[in-house]
Amino acid sequence: MKAQIITIGDELLIGQTLNSNASFIGKSLTDLQIEVQKQAVIGDDEQEILSEFASAWMNHDLVIVTGGLGPTHDDITCEAVAKFFKCELEKNDEVLLDIKERFTRLNRTMALVNETQAMVPKVASVMRNYYGTAPGLWIERDNKMMAVMPGVPYEMKQMMTNYIIPKLSEKIAVRDKVTKRLTLLTTGIAESSLFAKFGDIKEFLQEAKLAFLPSQFGVKLRLTVTEKDEKSAFNKLNELEQKIRSFAGRYIYGKAEDDLAEVVGNLLKERGLTISVAESCTGGNICSMLTNFSGSSKFLERGVVVYSNAAKVELLNVNEDTITAYGAVSKEVAQQMADGIKSISGTDIGLSITGVLGPTGGSDEKPVGTVFIGICDQNGCIAQKFNFGDDRILNKQRASQAALDIVRKYILGIPLDA
Repeated sequence: MKAQIITIGDELLIGQTLNSNASFIGKSLTDLQIEVQKQAVIGDDEQEILSEFASAWMNHDLVIVTGGLGPTHDDITCEAVAKFFKCELEKNDEVLLDIKERFTRLNRTMALVNETQAMVPKVASVMRNYYGTAPGLWIERDNKMMAVMPGVPYEMKQMMTNYIIPKLSEKIAVRDKVTKRLTLLTTGIAESSLFAKFGDIKEFLQEAKLAFLPSQFGVKLRLTVTEKDEKSAFNKLNELEQKIRSFAGRYIYGKAEDDLAEVVGNLLKERGLTISVAESCTGGNICSMLTNFSGSSKFLERGVVVYSNAAKVELLNVNEDTITAYGAVSKEVAQQMADGIKSISGTDIGLSITGVLGPTGGSDEKPVGTVFIGICDQNGCIAQKFNFGDDRILNKQRASQAALDIVRKYILGIPLDA
């Protein structure tokens, strides 16, 4: 089955609103093994909408539309659907009752304009909206399907989850082939370097597909296999995953939507380890990431922000002579910071970070983006140097990610990069 997603709204075209609907719908359809061939963003213009409807309907089996179903003058999707299918709008008593009950429940007076939302194309079945006033529309004709939903994300999601996905699942229950996907998450290695580790990738993959999806946090590896049945697809996916891990396992920290901070937190809890963190350049961001997840009190004893040299000396007992000799951004200071936080907190692990995030403060020896991360346990302290980019906020995020990855590698016994 081939699909197109159409999102409608001027606010999407001008960048005022992030198009999260297309992302959610695309993933939902892909999980159903429906091939999404095209996405289109259209403004609140009837002729543009009708033109895109015609192209989508001609070239695809399924068209999913969101946006433009509200009660105001610029909400024209419903009328466009009626014109496209050459049918009239008619009042749907169930929709009108839903709208009235919603306003009564919220103790609000319903405006007359809201009644227009009960006018739906005669050709459509109605999808009830449990979180808003605009109903969804489902049309089947000529062995094709169109779903039209509100643009409000939580309204769209409930229709996708409660109506569209189950309906599509029934229609595609019988398949000649089965497609399975797996996404592995890596960090600490550039896309080109990661690609080089696989050698002859075509020979390695055979008929499977492997996509490299880089971001500021790392590279996602999306593996796709297509086989004759579920068991064959699962076995092939597992076989290729193990091969990928043999090439790049040290950089893989999770799957799908895993978060590195949660992965690290779970490892600390599983091993019964405690950690304390001393942050300079990241200003508490590492501790913030670790405490985003429930149960962090079991492993995170404390975190301190020691932004100034005086704070490093007073709170962590960093040697002033070390700062004078090597600078606050140095391997030596990072090691002493990690040792200091471990000593005053009594934790198993002390983690530290110091760096130049920019855009000012860099030098020829230590340009903007230079960061040192230290880690200390009962056996001693080590520190690793990183060189990030020129953007302050991205550097802060990348440095925090790198620090967490160092903890992950430490727990798993993976040697740090040189």
